[in-house]
Amino acid sequence: MAAWGARLAGVRGVLLDISGVLYDSGEGGGKPIAGSVDAVARLKRSGLKVRFCTNESQKSRSRLVGELRSLGFNIHEGEVTAPPPAACQLLKERGLRPHLLVHDEVRSEFDQVDTSDPNCVVIADAGEGFSYQNMNKAFQVLMGLDTPVLISLGQGRYYKVTSGLMLDVGGYMKALEYACGVEAEVVGKPSPEFFKSALQEMGVEACQAVMIGDDIVGDVGGAQRCGMRALQVRTGKFSPTCS
Repeated sequence: MAAWGARLAGVRGVLLDISGVLYDSGEGGGKPIAGSVDAVARLKRSGLKVRFCTNESQKSRSRLVGELRSLGFNIHEGEVTAPPPAACQLLKERGLRPHLLVHDEVRSEFDQVDTSDPNCVVIADAGEGFSYQNMNKAFQVLMGLDTPVLISLGQGRYYKVTSGLMLDVGGYMKALEYACGVEAEVVGKPSPEFFKSALQEMGVEACQAVMIGDDIVGDVGGAQRCGMRALQVRTGKFSPTCS
């Protein structure tokens, strides 16, 4: 215990991943991971600043928070840092008009963004929307641009739901990168800008924060590259033989 106390000395804020750390999503709103509801409550009572940092891009923040609250979590929409709002801000700042290859559940997040005459592609975890037709349309848009811009909401390889492991957006992002000869801009973990945004919302420095997640690359590695401490849980996608 003394060793853990030394490792966490000076921590003022905790960033929590959601999928695989708090719950496994799935039919009926998913299933909380044992002890996670109480853990969040205890963190909030401790006086530490708590923020939820997720790459969830199949659900709007409001739906995600609603599901978590129905499972007993003390969480509010304003406490969640997620890729779609961050992507919308980036698009507006740079005058980009996206062709959206995203899940129907998150299209409403882009209602205030001009999508006419696209000059970029935004890709997210589209689930069943990753058909050949839809991927090829995104490819055609990118290849038709003088300066193609591909924005990916996260770059995860896979994640866990109650029914098992699921392919994430990363594989489809890599396919478009290869086919179009472009490098995607990642909005979400492990992007340093995404973590910095969460830290700014919390009002703490990187050296004062710890990230807790199940993804050794997106959660742990991304946080450490930003100067944070990080812990990997043994739930969700964690496997002793796979990263």
